[in-house]
Amino acid sequence: MEYLILVILGLIAGTIGSLVGLGGGVVIVPSLLFLAGIPGMFDQVTPQMAVGTSLLVIIFTGLSSTMAYMKYKTVDYKSGLIFFIGSGPGSIAGAHVSKYFSSDSFSLWFGIFMILISLSLMIKKKLKPADREHTGVIRTFKGDDDGQDYTYSYQPLAGIAIAFFVGFLGGLFGIGGGSLMVPAMMLLFLFPTRVAVATSMFIIFLSSVAGSVGHVISGHVNWLYAFALIPGAWFGGQLGAIMNKKMQTKTIVVIMRLVLILIGIRLIYQGVFS
Repeated sequence: MEYLILVILGLIAGTIGSLVGLGGGVVIVPSLLFLAGIPGMFDQVTPQMAVGTSLLVIIFTGLSSTMAYMKYKTVDYKSGLIFFIGSGPGSIAGAHVSKYFSSDSFSLWFGIFMILISLSLMIKKKLKPADREHTGVIRTFKGDDDGQDYTYSYQPLAGIAIAFFVGFLGGLFGIGGGSLMVPAMMLLFLFPTRVAVATSMFIIFLSSVAGSVGHVISGHVNWLYAFALIPGAWFGGQLGAIMNKKMQTKTIVVIMRLVLILIGIRLIYQGVFS
């Protein structure tokens, strides 16, 4: 019974993660910690094991999603590889630091982190992009819903530095970094939403491979749980990409904000009152 629950959990996490570019760790990590509290069904899961297992599963969500988004030509490979120069080492560093968290402090800070990211998306909605001269890496993609061409740009060194910080948090919290990378690309570099989501999944795939190495070496992976989660996460990654293509951009952002807020509140409650 518990493995059927994990298969369904993997499907839900993969779908949500791929739809909004968060990777799915924001669902898997708190869910594993919650399920571990059910007596007689699930083995005890430490925060470190939840993170390590999540990152391993996210490899398959990221790969599946990237392959699906390739068909829609919304993955910015050049930017993704540049950002990975920072996010890869950051993910490894975060994986190392994660072992110093206690269960309660982990839940509390993870929850606060989720709420802050959701608020950043609300702020972005109220701001109008400022006209500025494009310098550094300049990219052009067709618009999300209207088919118009959108141009965005960023300085490579700034992108790498931000990606390192994002990768660090991804390795630390087992979320793949997408919950911060998507808002960063949208807020700081003016990426179109669909391009930010698709490119985030590409970066998540690469960063999760790097971050998982440290967790595997440290023994932070529950392999039985991972093998149960992976099939659902793979198909969820495909399903989320299809749903992303059919939905309006505003709907995608609203879903992203809602997911982050609900999970953030749940984790803060768990960290304070457990």
